[in-house]
Order: sequence, then structure tokens, then C-alpha cells
Amino acid sequence: MKNINGWLWQEYEEVGSTNDTIKDIISSKSGSKYLVTAIKQTAGRGRRGHSWISLKGNLFMSMALEISSKDIGQFVFVVSLSLFDALHQLFPKINISLKWPNDILLNNCKISGILLEKGEGDYLIAGIGVNIAASPQIAEASFPPKSLSDNGFNTDRITLLKSYLNAFDENFSIWKQQGFEKIRQRWLDNAENLQKRILVRMHNEDKIGIFSGIDDDGALLLKCGNFVEKIYAGDIFYIDNKEREN
Repeated sequence: MKNINGWLWQEYEEVGSTNDTIKDIISSKSGSKYLVTAIKQTAGRGRRGHSWISLKGNLFMSMALEISSKDIGQFVFVVSLSLFDALHQLFPKINISLKWPNDILLNNCKISGILLEKGEGDYLIAGIGVNIAASPQIAEASFPPKSLSDNGFNTDRITLLKSYLNAFDENFSIWKQQGFEKIRQRWLDNAENLQKRILVRMHNEDKIGIFSGIDDDGALLLKCGNFVEKIYAGDIFYIDNKEREN
């Protein structure tokens, strides 16, 4: 394993899933930070049971570190904000925004995905996929996938990886030393459709309300009339954006 920014890093030519691969590495270890990347991934996973289509030239990575279970809800915002920062460091004029809970949109199209999974012991795994060079064709997607290259932003997966790790280490340090508030505020400052109407699609119902923020556990705050509801899992859709388009 190589050491990169204090992370123990293993690169593979091909894996099924980088999350599954890193689980095997950490199964009998503790106390270190682990990183796995792959040139090719054949069985990537996304949130809520979806697959992640892994095309050549894109970034497929998983990171594993020990995180208290009570902090998992906040941790995902450290991860997504760090990817946002890394992209801005590489491309200062890029038009990206954050979508709850962990997506990044470029011109209203999805360019990345993040999947958190529990590992052995106290380890938490964050799998990250970024469409750098190519994007899959998915019919009728509410947020169609696009790549950085599709939008004229050219880089390679190792350059993006190193930029991401620098941003993550800085944000992680802020989170651990100063708490969640600064991370939350910066995330909200760059969130799509804050204080606007959204539809939240959950397992057994849909709800429409005003996207009012996120709480200390990372739950979405949805204002429905005079009440604010906490949403812990679901897919969101931007009603006001759709109305402006129509």
C-alpha cells in the first residue's frame, strides 16, 4: 500500500465494487485510514439499491476511517462538501451545487454519487463515484447524468482524487475541532433550492414543502404549512425549477 496524505492507498486494475474491496482490507485492522481506487469497477452500487454505472476514465474510490455511529448523519455532509470544494479548486468557474443528501449537480445534471456503508468495528466506508470522462445514458432521469468532460472541464481521476483528499482532510479537521455548524452552513450556502418548494419521495409517500435546511443529524427540514418535518431518507425533486422550465 502507498501512503498518500496519511491514507493507506491501494490501487486496483479492476474490482467489482471499491466498497466491497475496502471492507476486506479493514476486516482485521483498526486505527488507520484506508483508501481504495480502481481503474475499472464492474459492480458499483448507488443509494437506495440503485446500481452505479462505471465508465472508463471516471473516478471510483472508497475511503474508510473510524467514525462514531452518532456522527454518521453529519459525516456525509463533510464528504459531499469536500468533493464540492475539490471541484471548485480545480475549476474555479464551475457551476455546481449540492443536492440533499449527498449529490453534486452541474447545470442541473448529476455528476457524482456517494454511498455510505458500515464496515467492520467502528469503520465507516464512503464510496464515491465521479463522472469525469464519460456519463451513462439513463432514460427519463430527473437529474440526468453528465460528466465533467461533457461540460468542458477536463481532468483525470488521480488529480481529482488528490484534490479531494486535501479538501476532505481540511473539512474533517474543521468538523472534529469546531463542530458541525461551519460545515452545515457552508453546505447550505451551496445547496440547490434552499427556501424553495421541493417534493420529497419516500418509501410509501410523497410530501411537498419548503426546503428549510438540515438539522444536527443531517435530516432535511421540510416546512409543510405551519409545521417543520424532519426527513431522514428520500429522493428530492425541485418543483420551482420545473415550473420555471415549463
